[in-house]
Amino acid sequence: MLEIRGLAASINDKPILNGIDLTVPQGEVHAIMGPNGSGKSTLAYVLSGRDEYKVTAGGATFDGQDLLAMEPEARAAAGVFLAFQYPVELPGVGNANFLRTALNAQRRARGEAELDAIQFLKLARGELRRLAIADDMLKRNVNVGFSGGEKKRNEILQMAILRPRLAILDETDSGLDIDALKIVAEGVNALRGPDFSALVITHYQRLLDHIVPDRVHVLAGGRILRSGGPELARELEATGYTDLVAEAA
Repeated sequence: MLEIRGLAASINDKPILNGIDLTVPQGEVHAIMGPNGSGKSTLAYVLSGRDEYKVTAGGATFDGQDLLAMEPEARAAAGVFLAFQYPVELPGVGNANFLRTALNAQRRARGEAELDAIQFLKLARGELRRLAIADDMLKRNVNVGFSGGEKKRNEILQMAILRPRLAILDETDSGLDIDALKIVAEGVNALRGPDFSALVITHYQRLLDHIVPDRVHVLAGGRILRSGGPELARELEATGYTDLVAEAA
């Protein structure tokens, strides 16, 4: 589904990614781990189309399409979803209206009929119940006055409603208590199947106890240094990154 080959990228002429090679097959969940400043969030931003980041080499394809040539809205319509590490507030924009507008934009792009307000509310309330999120989340402005955990819950609600084919979670677990962490994990696990893939960026093994990845990759210095199964995350939790990064230097 996602093929990344030799991907290099910079911001403000500072190189961040230095040749990423990564394949996420359809139906698989892969985890990216690594120390601070290693390029994990940059990879997420480049794949989702954030324009401050300049691709200097290599490329990425999604379902055989040149992902990097697509506008961000086209990537979203194709099924790419980014859950932010720091979700932004949108004062004056109601959560229900925001979600319905986003969903219907994607449905139009796929040639599907739009949902009216009643149909949307039925869908949204079903997902709220499944994720154990209070109904009043829909009545509030997007992320305004939300706690850190509520913002992350709202990201997972967005993902549940939009049902992407490739979800990129950029440290969605940071700052979460155990209950919110389980909601994030349940949101991902509910979508797992042959038509869904995910790239889970995290510092912590604790999230991967709930979302068991098919593969784990260690990113440092803008490169993938090592890949392995779920046991690699447990090894990193015990030993840290110092020796691995030193070996690759």
